[in-house]
Amino acid sequence: MGSVLALSTRPGRQNSPFPQDRPLSRWDRRDGRLPNPGSFDGLHRNCKDVFPQQIEGVKLVINKTLSSFFKVSHTFHLSAVAPSSYRFHAEHLQSDTDSKETGSPMLIGEMDSSGSLNAHSLFHLSEKIRAKAVFQTQQAQFVTWQFETEYRGSDFTAAVTMANPDILRESVIMVAHFLQSVSPQLVLGGELVYHRGRAEEGGILTLAGQYSGPNWVATLNAGKGGAHASYYHRANKQIQVGVEFEVSTRTQETTFSFGYQMELPEAKMVFRGMVDSRCIIGGVLEKRLYPLPATLIMGVFVNHRADKLQVGLGVNVG
Repeated sequence: MGSVLALSTRPGRQNSPFPQDRPLSRWDRRDGRLPNPGSFDGLHRNCKDVFPQQIEGVKLVINKTLSSFFKVSHTFHLSAVAPSSYRFHAEHLQSDTDSKETGSPMLIGEMDSSGSLNAHSLFHLSEKIRAKAVFQTQQAQFVTWQFETEYRGSDFTAAVTMANPDILRESVIMVAHFLQSVSPQLVLGGELVYHRGRAEEGGILTLAGQYSGPNWVATLNAGKGGAHASYYHRANKQIQVGVEFEVSTRTQETTFSFGYQMELPEAKMVFRGMVDSRCIIGGVLEKRLYPLPATLIMGVFVNHRADKLQVGLGVNVG
């Protein structure tokens, strides 16, 4: 489940573009205090990062660091199932000498060859309060604009998001998140989504819980819209596995997915594989081309039910 408003603009893994969004390790805390539980959107992130990201066609990504706080990248994608495209990505982050109290913004933007734009901005209003804005256009038309305010206490996180407000159409989407660390291992919380339009009005409440062990994390979201359960386990330094189970009351579908990640540091290789109940099997191999500053990415996904094969090849430079 999780927030349906989250956007991803970065190429590669599905990590949040802001380091502060990444989940905190609750088993490394030894000062006796309860840790901050992180963001609601990051509850299932440990498990999701194990699964391979689908790649299709030929993709070339060129990354360039212009300074300690400014980075750009160019992405060229040749596809057989979608129009070929070019994407320009830019990041303005805080420099190493900046602190959260300086108010220095984090800005991330991406525009493709069709004129579509994804933009994120993050401002630290104080040590515990931050504001985030997200804008997305489809060519010349705005499709998403959302504003989020988050407060991170010592052992809890509260956030409110407003998306696509339209005074003329009298429509808006409001999302409220709350997470509380009950113990060093247990986190409880919930999400309330409220939407209003001229034709309809309603809300969906989702409850969430997460329990962490020394090398594993179990997470469950359940509400009127369905349920989402995940289990992440780190077997050793090289192998990680993840299991996801999702039920949707809207589409009346139930899916089960198993993913794993294997790291070979000596060979500078990372392999991610997955199989799910929709008869989809896939894998992605990432190979660091040392001493070149480049990574070779090869992926294959087979949908046995639809009898489709998807093959991808990519190179990340920089």
